[in-house]
Amino acid sequence: MTDMEKIDARGLSCPQPALLTKQALKRAGEGEIEMLVDTMTQVQNCSRTAEQLGWKVSYEESEGIFEIRLRK
Repeated sequence: MTDMEKIDARGLSCPQPALLTKQALKRAGEGEIEMLVDTMTQVQNCSRTAEQLGWKVSYEESEGIFEIRLRK
């Protein structure tokens, strides 16, 4: 397994975070990816994208920033 990829999508408007998610998932194939986003809508969109490609999703929120972890 390679190092975990980290994507900071804070400040980007939809659909950019979901597009970055899809690109990262295809590039990685498997492993773990961490994303940072600003809104629950972005969490939902990125999560849906990952789940459609067979990835497991978890997230937590701290001080208005959502950290999404994608694993396969």
